[in-house]
Amino acid sequence: MILLAYGTRPEYIKIKPLMDVFNKESFQYKILFTGQHKDLLKEQIVDFQLEIPETSNNRLNEIVKSTMTKNFSWILTHGVNPSHVLVQGDTTSVLAVALSAFHHGIKVIHLEAGLRTYDNQNPYPEEQNRRLVSQITDIHLCPTELSKQNLINEKILGDKYVVGNTVLDNLLQYKDKCEYTNKVLVTMHRRENHQWMNEWFKEIDRLAELHMDLDFIIPLHPNPNVQKHKHLLKNVKIVNPMSHEELLNLLVKTKIVITDSGGIQEECSFFNKKCLTCRKVTERPEAIEQSTFMIQKPEDLFETFNRNIMNPEINFDCPFGDGHSAEKIFKILSKLE
Repeated sequence: MILLAYGTRPEYIKIKPLMDVFNKESFQYKILFTGQHKDLLKEQIVDFQLEIPETSNNRLNEIVKSTMTKNFSWILTHGVNPSHVLVQGDTTSVLAVALSAFHHGIKVIHLEAGLRTYDNQNPYPEEQNRRLVSQITDIHLCPTELSKQNLINEKILGDKYVVGNTVLDNLLQYKDKCEYTNKVLVTMHRRENHQWMNEWFKEIDRLAELHMDLDFIIPLHPNPNVQKHKHLLKNVKIVNPMSHEELLNLLVKTKIVITDSGGIQEECSFFNKKCLTCRKVTERPEAIEQSTFMIQKPEDLFETFNRNIMNPEINFDCPFGDGHSAEKIFKILSKLE
């Protein structure tokens, strides 16, 4: 029995293709919801749920504390007694769940293993979370050969497989809908950009004012450190946060993307869209100068955007997978004892 753990919408999006294949193949599993994005419970039925307090002086500590409880120990030892626990990505709850499983002698499967920036502050705390999880993982499901090689170079133990990224499994039905319209998708939310968010927004608005023929759209993240700067976006259309389906329907029609997201870099590569990535470093370097174009400082956005908007169409093989990752993973996990 495998226990699948997720608690955020991005985690669910990447684990959902696995659940679809497991259901199709009648493969037994249970779901643990770790509690961050509670709106998911309106859509999903879960087997077990953890509770994380809404407020705390240090939310990262609270997530670890709330995850590694007697309740979770009971789930692991009596509620499910799984042979393996599967975690996805690099959130603090992923680290806590993996560590608790390790403490109970339960094997850990890490989906999206081996991503690295080798910079503990970018992204923070995700870079250190995923490196710590790697140390206690038994089965590493790596999206690319580079991510597998990172683990080999670090002398990480455990079985390592290159399977692509499951997020792309959700995109196959959209692939034929791709076109380059006048829309520019903007997403900005990362913790390491909060102190510079006003500068990023000023530069984005300056571009929107200059390119009145383009429709700049930003689904504004609910984080207060993002929301407090929205008045700077005078020429950008601000919309409410979108579901993944809504975001994909917009993404396939965009001419170019401005983002600090990780996952959108992969989706842009799959859809042959240029992705201007507003970060100091990326854990997905495979697509740099193909579909991903790094912008380390707000003042560099203007020139990079103007250079790439003149020729937005690209055609490269996506290095992050072919949209059939869940099927490959099932073949691996179906052989577990």
